[in-house]
Amino acid sequence: MSDATNGGTPSGTPSGSPHGRNADDIFETVRQAYVEEVGESGTKIAVENPEPKSGPRGKAPFPAFDSHHPPEKDLISDCVHCGFCLPACPTYVLFGEEMDSPRGRIYLMNKGLTEEPMNDKMVAHFDNCLGCMACVTACPSGVQYDKLIEATRAQVERRHERSPDDKAFREMIFQLFPYPSRLRAAAAPMRLYKKFGVGEKLRRSGIMGLLPKRLQAMEALLPDLPEEEKIPEVTPPRGEKRYRVGILTGCVQRVFFSRVNAATVRVLAAEGCEVVAPEGQGCCGALSTHAGREEESLRFAKSTIDTFENLDLDYVVINAAGCGSTMKEYGYILRDEPEYAERAERFSASVRDISEFLQEVGTVAERHPLPMTVAYHDACHLSHAQGIKAQPRKTLKEIPGLEVKEIKEGDICCGSAGIYNMVQPESASMLGERKAKNVAATGASMLVTSNPGCTLQIQGSLKKLGHGMMPARHPMEVLDASIRGESVESLFARE
Repeated sequence: MSDATNGGTPSGTPSGSPHGRNADDIFETVRQAYVEEVGESGTKIAVENPEPKSGPRGKAPFPAFDSHHPPEKDLISDCVHCGFCLPACPTYVLFGEEMDSPRGRIYLMNKGLTEEPMNDKMVAHFDNCLGCMACVTACPSGVQYDKLIEATRAQVERRHERSPDDKAFREMIFQLFPYPSRLRAAAAPMRLYKKFGVGEKLRRSGIMGLLPKRLQAMEALLPDLPEEEKIPEVTPPRGEKRYRVGILTGCVQRVFFSRVNAATVRVLAAEGCEVVAPEGQGCCGALSTHAGREEESLRFAKSTIDTFENLDLDYVVINAAGCGSTMKEYGYILRDEPEYAERAERFSASVRDISEFLQEVGTVAERHPLPMTVAYHDACHLSHAQGIKAQPRKTLKEIPGLEVKEIKEGDICCGSAGIYNMVQPESASMLGERKAKNVAATGASMLVTSNPGCTLQIQGSLKKLGHGMMPARHPMEVLDASIRGESVESLFARE
């Protein structure tokens, strides 16, 4: 067995540096790691499902993939096997396995195009990927791994027969989380569950430990659930009107973190914006897109465009990182839809993350002091997928008295990654604990981050490590408190 499959750095592979080795040597390292895992070409690994299903798009012209948007050979060829992605990749950092790095997964994609049928082992490596896109940021060759992995995930969902329990669990997630009305209905019994401490009683009795790990992971992520704070369909600006903007209220954000939406609307109004929150809006499709559920993601994307495009908006403002990254890609996602392709491009051009928007248009509202120290966590789909790193920090640093602490290994994912922490709880837990230790080490009194999944993941990991439930707020909650002249104590007390 190679060092790669033992959990160490593959023999002869530099830790993120190609110096002193040519491309042929490095490619041979990757090939050898693959051969030692699955056997020489022509000797296929034994799998439970050696004949992949055809799926609705028809039979496959490639060993692993069908003809509908397989991972593109030209994009695969952009990878020069340099290894700069390795130290940036959370799963490579955890496992040290070549096939659990972006470089290794790209190698598997190429195998799927040329000689290897889709199988359980191959799918496991794709499933291990968080889709955090840290490798895209790290890659000096500009490899579009984001497009490659999302194309591959869609192929997996069409052509790979998952186990019945895996399939059922994933279906449960996607029949619940993208639908705010269903989440709202589920929230009522969840509130009672939290109020009466049922989870703690189950843990003390040992019953919780008997549940499947995925259900334990879901339960551990369950937040406190204050009553949903409604926002008006139209909120007028405070003072002179500068812009008319739409706001996506989201799914999890709307039901579990409605206070973030309310704070965002107040900030926008204070900055001279008329804010439109269409009542009929639904899911933007982010979870479905990142999980390879293509038809579902197309449906959600079309519906979102239909909801917003005729409202005479200057911008559509987003306060959840995963939603924003997906909506900016609508033009690519809907490229095959004649009725929507051009409309999607126009719509995506209007999408802005809230901190991006504020820094782009300039601010007018007065900031009042908030003397406190916060640790800012970069949500992957904000920093890596959208390239937005400076704007949230600038927004926070404009608040008098506020000190922003950086977190060690800030570019490494916290393990949330959409539904990842529910379907891959073991590796997500390792990443969450790693992130929590680094957050605690800052000595900050509050965690600030721009994604609801990150908030739940890091808070849960901090609690698990005995650091208590560190207060966590969205940047807009902090900014809202400053604009309104609230005290630090008031910000801490917000539910």
